[in-house]
Amino acid sequence: MTTTSTPIVRLTDLRLDRGGRSVLRGINLSVPRGSIVAVLGPSGSGKSTLLSALTGELAPASGTVEVFGQPVPQNQRELLELRKGIGVLLQGNGLLTDLTAAENVALPLRAHTKLPNPLIRRLVLMKLHAVGLSAAADAYPRELSGGMARRVALARALALDPPLMIYDEPLTGLDPIASGVVMSLVRRLNDTLGLTSIVVTHHVHETLPVADHAIVIANGGIVFSGTPAELEHSDDPLVRQFLRGEPDGPIGFDAAPRTSEAA
Repeated sequence: MTTTSTPIVRLTDLRLDRGGRSVLRGINLSVPRGSIVAVLGPSGSGKSTLLSALTGELAPASGTVEVFGQPVPQNQRELLELRKGIGVLLQGNGLLTDLTAAENVALPLRAHTKLPNPLIRRLVLMKLHAVGLSAAADAYPRELSGGMARRVALARALALDPPLMIYDEPLTGLDPIASGVVMSLVRRLNDTLGLTSIVVTHHVHETLPVADHAIVIANGGIVFSGTPAELEHSDDPLVRQFLRGEPDGPIGFDAAPRTSEAA
């Protein structure tokens, strides 16, 4: 039986393959309920592949993926039920351009519930208020700034009140001010709504201030796991190379794929 002490996500000896080669291997991670975990790493390190495993899009080559205390199911009906409890903020927002902000946020409620329209409208306005965009309910995506569109996408991800939020590169394309607003929202919503959040990103300095725990993925595995303070003071060459953005070091950026390294 799932209890509050059970990690909301647990990865054990996980290996993930794509295209006949190993992308990630030996992945062990427990995500406590109520925490914000930053999954950091350079582009192509396998962060998105890890997300695919959490949402059931990619089955493990070996090891286990548990979400909400249960293995991620392969049965499509059971997988759909699991996904209702996971909110995902896509880096491209995924807003439908012909729908208003409110209509975009209402989509999950209309697809997965039988609530009457007046109640859906009230819930949508509550979600938009939570991200500071009540006044933009009737605006279309083309009328929104990049930061506003990202917050509408966040409101939509929260529509079904998921206990687990996954943010896939939430700061891509945003200026420093919009990035600060989004990350502040991640922390505030996590605390006020009792969520658990996994933030997958390569934006280190914007993400660490709101994170409780951080891991760094490179060369096909986890090269660091600890607090943000421990990360910033790490002497590990791989960690230092990533944090400093150095082109030369133990993290390879070869164009040709190799079976021993991550995509």
